[in-house]
Amino acid sequence: MSEAATATDLGSRLLDNAKRLGDQPALIHHDKITSFAELGKDAELLAHGFLRAGLKKNDRVAVLIPPSRDFFATAFALFRAGVTPVLVDPGIGFSNMGRCLSEAAPDAFVGSAKAHLARAIGGWSATARIKITAGGPSLGLPTLETMRELGRKRGLDLPAVPPDGRAAILFTSGSTGAPKGAVYEHSMFSAQVDQLRELFDIKEGELSLATFPLFGLFDVALGQTVVIPDMDFTRPGMVDPMAIVVPIQKHRIHQLFGSPALLDRVGRFGAQHGIALPTLKRVMSAGAPVPAKTLALFSKLLNPNVPIYTPYGATEALPVALTSSVEVLEETAARTLRGEGVCVGRPVKGIEAAVIRIEDGPIKTWSEDLRVPRGRVGEIAVKGPVVTGEYFRRVSDMAKAKIGDGKGFWHRMGDLGYYDELGRLWFCGRKAHRVRTERGEHYTICVEGVFNAHPKVKRSALVGVGLNPVLCVELEPGNAPSDDLKNEILNLPGRPEFTRDIKDVLFHTAFPVDTRHNAKINREALAVWAARRLE
Repeated sequence: MSEAATATDLGSRLLDNAKRLGDQPALIHHDKITSFAELGKDAELLAHGFLRAGLKKNDRVAVLIPPSRDFFATAFALFRAGVTPVLVDPGIGFSNMGRCLSEAAPDAFVGSAKAHLARAIGGWSATARIKITAGGPSLGLPTLETMRELGRKRGLDLPAVPPDGRAAILFTSGSTGAPKGAVYEHSMFSAQVDQLRELFDIKEGELSLATFPLFGLFDVALGQTVVIPDMDFTRPGMVDPMAIVVPIQKHRIHQLFGSPALLDRVGRFGAQHGIALPTLKRVMSAGAPVPAKTLALFSKLLNPNVPIYTPYGATEALPVALTSSVEVLEETAARTLRGEGVCVGRPVKGIEAAVIRIEDGPIKTWSEDLRVPRGRVGEIAVKGPVVTGEYFRRVSDMAKAKIGDGKGFWHRMGDLGYYDELGRLWFCGRKAHRVRTERGEHYTICVEGVFNAHPKVKRSALVGVGLNPVLCVELEPGNAPSDDLKNEILNLPGRPEFTRDIKDVLFHTAFPVDTRHNAKINREALAVWAARRLE
């Protein structure tokens, strides 16, 4: 284990890496290289500067900086100074951004000129007593360079950062409700970094293409070189495939993390143009179930036996379980087509995952009686060192999502699933999305897996209109809706009996999806659309 693994916070891990890795590249952005020594010095200066500017340990700082050297240096500086960054995806929309920032009540706001203009227009972060610009025009405010100059004066010691200190507030994507601020402690980030190193055999000196900024922070903490692609990080599903392919080939990238939507888009493009990505030794995808057809398509760009890992988890708990394209394509995909759900693999080391009875209301106290037998569908609940125990200022959501056991909390994932005979977890859909009918309940992922088998179906989504189950279908490019195609879908060979009460099929041009990964289907919006179509 490296020296960096002994640090209690990600900022200290970077500084340890800076001492040990020195001139090795930490970041490559727009072909400009920043070494570990340079990034470490930058983060240390900013940490001192933030404290001299008036920030205090445990203050909250909204950070709205595009992925760049400034973003990485700022985040690591805040970790090292014991100050709490508040991270919200800009893609959640203007009003949601305002609500999240109002809820977080930050003491400072560090952002690009564009972010500050949005803050002024929206009246965001009225609590912020310190405002700092990063890049571009200063707008008459102190800049990050101002913070660096303050940092050079030193005079203040950086505080000790306890493992149980608050490290960050990360807002969920809000794909099944309002975004919530998950509170991370430094020990949780450290546990995640150690878990990633062990699970994926990550080595210092490898190159990683970071299409999701937070994972890029982990990569640097692990001693990897992060290459930042030229893309809109809020719309990975609309990425220009060459913005991914070119840096992978140019820099001989070893690792790629991408949302399922990004892998699908790049995989389709790669298959059409005969692209090969032979330097990749591992690919990771999370945020929503990765369709087997996407895994198969992207695998064609890779060398034989290079896995695509699909870790299961959430903002509040990651990673929980793990499987890969090898297991999926060789075995579990066939069971998905039979309506058994999507296999997310075995729980990772350190995670206790239970399947408990389905309850819509709060469960105050943990009991072993909550567990359901193997093979029965229930809600997935998890406990472990990478599981957050708190939502910031969300008491009612805490009551619905956390179960106390006298020693800590279990987190209710809000996902339905079951354990199979081999001890693997299977995902059946969100608890909030189950569809009630006169014959009982349908679990979305189980039903959709059946109909996604049709070669002209890109993806499907089951929604409820009253007690009527309705299948919404997005077709593969080049196909047009028709009554004949509808009948083909409804009369798939081997269609399981439990899907026989589904008789309505509605074709949709492009499903609404979440803003973070562009992969989670917004079934609430689809249900409203379906109800209007069936009036």
